[in-house]
Order: sequence, then structure tokens, then C-alpha cells
Amino acid sequence: MWSPQPTRSSTLPARKVALGKALFFDTRLSTDGRVSCATCHDPAKAFTSREPRAVGVNNQIGTRNAPTVLNSAYRDSYFWDGRVRTLDEQAKQPLLNSAEMGMQTETSLVERLRNISEYRRSFRQIYPRRGITLATIAQAIAAFERTLVSRNSAFDRFIQGDARALSENQITGWELFRGKAKCIECHQYTMASPFFTDSNFYNTGIVARGHQFSELAHRAQEITFSGRGAQNNELAHDDQVAELGRFLVTRQPTDIGAFRTPTLRDIELTWPYMHDGSLGTLLDVVRFYNRGGNANPNLDAKMRPLNLTDEEMNNLVEFMRALTSDDVLRQAQTSKPQTRRKT
Repeated sequence: MWSPQPTRSSTLPARKVALGKALFFDTRLSTDGRVSCATCHDPAKAFTSREPRAVGVNNQIGTRNAPTVLNSAYRDSYFWDGRVRTLDEQAKQPLLNSAEMGMQTETSLVERLRNISEYRRSFRQIYPRRGITLATIAQAIAAFERTLVSRNSAFDRFIQGDARALSENQITGWELFRGKAKCIECHQYTMASPFFTDSNFYNTGIVARGHQFSELAHRAQEITFSGRGAQNNELAHDDQVAELGRFLVTRQPTDIGAFRTPTLRDIELTWPYMHDGSLGTLLDVVRFYNRGGNANPNLDAKMRPLNLTDEEMNNLVEFMRALTSDDVLRQAQTSKPQTRRKT
């Protein structure tokens, strides 16, 4: 049975979580003093940015949509391409990436925090041997992120026996989700893992919208023979190759254009959709899958026309709205949206 929080999270010292929360919301961790983790993962927006693609320091537009960090403690890899295996490592990368928070080196980041008395004191108490380092900064941020859990949705109440928690349209949508629409093949749900994702990577054809697949394949070949193997983070932020997706991690041609299956929890609140933010509404997403995606040589075998009626597509959308956590919605409605004002 799914526990409310991971066991490891429940044993984290409260001071480490509090430190991580302070760091998560602090724009001083960015080179221009305007961007924090929360800028792209805003509680007022269900821990997303609602921008098609993430916007970093100096208003640089990134290559991919910022996914929610809710339930991130339960993942086995991170980023749209799965290029890191731990939440701690995920927390490191944006800090030193020129397109995100922009700090040039670990030394510059550490020196900035050492000049803030509250952080000197907190790190001395929590990490008495190591003090302020990139690793301890990331560990604290990850400790806070592990407390961000989405639960208590209408669907959760329904699956626990409250037959009135869902409307008739939503129940029909749940039946379609498991049946004719085949959504559950990738957006898997079990009581033990109720996140509506299999955490795998698929080419659904989104990459074929603005690119010729032959061009992507050519770029993949160039990377393969150029030896750019240890720069996955940089490549993911390179407009010329970012759409290669999972290929940047595995270097397998079959992974060209493949991206992670996102969670559907709180999906109603986390528009726009897909790895590039190219679909604006849930109905747009359902219509995309209904037609079988966009054709390309790597299109996954699961992508095929579904022949759903308009009514069936609307019922699927209604069902996905039942995956919104009451707690997350309340936080979104009561949180002040993040701004880019310099602190």
C-alpha cells in the first residue's frame, strides 16, 4: 500500500527540510538574483511554471517544459530524459547550468551562501563536518522536495470505496482509461505505485511536429561519432539536439525522440503539456493520442489511432480532473505566485 511519504523522508531532520525549503525559494542561488528553484516549480502552479519551456536567468528560454516536483521522492530517475538517478543529483544540475540558475562554479555558489549569516549557521549545525558545498546544498533541497507529496484526490477516495467521489462521466472516463483508450499501458496505476506513470521513455511523435526526423537522426549520428558522451546536461539544453531525448543518455538509435511518461496526478493544474509544452489543454493531449501521435520512424508501437468519440474524449478529460489533490489545489489557490524580483 502506498504510504503518505517515503520512509526515508519521515526520518529526515526537520532542520534539514527547513533549510532545503529556504534554499528552494531563495533567488540568491542564481547568478542574477531573480531565479530560484520555485520560479520554475511554483506552489501556486502545482510546482510547475506553466510556461511552455522553462525560463532561466536573464530570461533565457530553455528547451523543455518544467515538470512538477510533486511525488519526486518516488521516482527512479529524473529529468525528461532520465539522465540522473537520484533526487540529490537532480537538485545540483540547475544550480550550475548557464541556462537555468547560471552560477558558473561551485566555488561561486558556495561563497555566495557563506556570505549569508543564516546559511552559515544552518549548514554548520546540519553539516558540521562538510559545511556548505554543492553536495550539501543539493541534499538539503532534495530533503525538502521529498516532503512534497500529492494525495487526497477524488480518485483516491473513489478507489478506497467512496462510490460517490466521482461523477458518472469520470467513472466512464476511468473505464475508458483502462480499456478502449489504453492510457494505462503507459500511465500505470497500482495501489503500491499510484502515480499514473510507468517511468519509461517513449517516442510519441511530438518531436515530429517541428523537426524532420531525418535531421534528428543526423544530429544523433554526429553526437555518436563526436564523443560528446559526458555532457548530457549541456546537450539537454542545446536547442540543436535537445529533441533527441532519451538518446542523449543511452546513445541507442531507438531512443531518438523518446521522453519520460509524466505523472498524471494534478495534471489539470500543470498545463501546458508534453516535454516541450506544445499542447495547451488536456483535450488537446487526448486528441493527439486519439489520432495516434505524429508519424516518424521511431514512433512507439503503442501509438495507434484510438477511434474515440468526442464524448469519450471529454470523459477522459473529466477523469483526469479527478486526479487533482485537494491539498495541492488548496495550496495553489492560496500561494502567492513567484516573481522575478531581485532580492
